[in-house]
Amino acid sequence: MKNRIPKRWEDVTPQWMTAALASCDPAPQVTDVELVTRDDGTNRRARFALAYSGNPGPARVFTKAHTPRHRFVHLRNGNLFNEARLFASGVPLPLDHPRVYLSVVDRLRLDFLLVMEDLTERGADPRDATRPMTAEQVADGLRGLARLHSQYWGLSARTHPALRWVKTWQPGRGWLVGLRKRIPAGLERAADSLPAKIMGYNTDAILDFWTRYVASLSRGPVTLLHGDAHIGNTYVLPDNSVGFLDWQVVRRGGWSQDVGYFLVGSLTEDDRRHHEADLLEVYRTALDVPAAQRPSRDEAWRHYSAAPAYGLAIWLSTLGSEGYQSREISLALAQRYATAFTELDTVAALAGIGA
Repeated sequence: MKNRIPKRWEDVTPQWMTAALASCDPAPQVTDVELVTRDDGTNRRARFALAYSGNPGPARVFTKAHTPRHRFVHLRNGNLFNEARLFASGVPLPLDHPRVYLSVVDRLRLDFLLVMEDLTERGADPRDATRPMTAEQVADGLRGLARLHSQYWGLSARTHPALRWVKTWQPGRGWLVGLRKRIPAGLERAADSLPAKIMGYNTDAILDFWTRYVASLSRGPVTLLHGDAHIGNTYVLPDNSVGFLDWQVVRRGGWSQDVGYFLVGSLTEDDRRHHEADLLEVYRTALDVPAAQRPSRDEAWRHYSAAPAYGLAIWLSTLGSEGYQSREISLALAQRYATAFTELDTVAALAGIGA
């Protein structure tokens, strides 16, 4: 079974899927596999309906592997194998996320494979920028992030050997090359939608803000970060709880990157203005860390206020690219991070945290 990543989803057989689900207890015997949906975009994705003899297993599963046309971008940015390695490590992630039955890393072919639960079987509602969350849903997501961050507070190779491979956030050349290439087109496409102050910055200035913020994430208390906790990587369950998927950008770094990226992008601008201070307190008080290491209210606000520097650059770049996200989603998120950037005075916040 190891390294047997199918080139085509049509090649998946009952025998292959039986081996993929061997981690289930008791192990099921798959007798029929039906390819229900497929989506070969940023990654190759598919859903399968399954039938069994004897022990039952999941009615449907979701599979994910890389597409050749995008794998070198993810390799350059240090993201190619992260999600597969994370779930292969078996470390606990104390927030809602998809159950993974099989995780394979194929370094030789620059590929990976995940076989996981189909979240729709739990009634999950995947969200994106066109369908923002309520403040209560964001609060639940922040409590989940607080549990994750608390579990790995002070993360190092010594404290968690199974995660020694996780990279510390750095403004690497791979990221900078891509951002520099695509932000100009993003600025042009968003020219009529962003605050005048943002349109007064050129690409070099926006990259400088992003670089300073990301560099700051290696200082102070560090933890395990989802790394890409925007609303498009979340889902809401029927009980209104929030989960996180797509862990390809997992990193070691400061808590504010997950919190700021999630909070600002998941709410309408009005809801963010009305609730952000209270929501930041939800996260801060949920952190189960030594009192001396928990950020104070003022410190938390400064780091949160600096965080839009990250989302602004990322979503202007995404808006300036083709084939990653729709224009509607990219523009909505670019607007949210740009508005927060101006209203929270991110430039001053960057200086305030020494970035």
